[in-house]
Amino acid sequence: MNFRILLFLSVLVLSFESCKGEKEESSLDNVEPKVYTRFRGAYKSFNDMPELHLEAAQRKGILPMTERGDTAKFLSQMVRLPMELDLYKIDKLTHSVPYLVTDGSKLLVQISSNFRDSLISKKLPVYKLVVTSVTRSLDDVASLTKRNGNASHNSAHCYGTTFDISWKRFQKRGPEGTNDVSTDRLKLILGEVLHDLRQRDLCYVVHEKKQACFHITVR
Repeated sequence: MNFRILLFLSVLVLSFESCKGEKEESSLDNVEPKVYTRFRGAYKSFNDMPELHLEAAQRKGILPMTERGDTAKFLSQMVRLPMELDLYKIDKLTHSVPYLVTDGSKLLVQISSNFRDSLISKKLPVYKLVVTSVTRSLDDVASLTKRNGNASHNSAHCYGTTFDISWKRFQKRGPEGTNDVSTDRLKLILGEVLHDLRQRDLCYVVHEKKQACFHITVR
């Protein structure tokens, strides 16, 4: 092949690669870094839509159970939560069972440990979180919808990815006394923990007023 033609083709390839690299760098430059903010008590910001919870639940969770006895079918996919640990306490469950998929149980432990560590860093007494609802069967959901008009027939709770943590009740690990922390302050600290994890795309959160809980789904 003619030397001039070879030289021309080489220059053309190098020019193309250079333009491609500049374009890629330019597109990367246009990606804005995520801005992390501090939580300042705006509980209304915990407003992730039910559709987001449900999409994540269906993607990461089990198939809904018809009745609670069906947990035996999903033992390889779910973790049974201890009813009480140093980190949290499972409340008396009337419409759910203490099972979560592995990622869900890890998220619960992370929330609980971050909450404890935050209390310690602030030189406050340590409190346990109280989990008020976990995984529901379809029978549980049907029963709930009769009693609670806000309950959804297609609930994220049915997939083993979702749980509720009370923001009204906390269990102190030490003796009750004059150094007790107010519920409002404990709720704020829990809000800070959830805000941080939510900003890191680890969970969806809803602040439920009527049920006095944070409704949380692992992402």
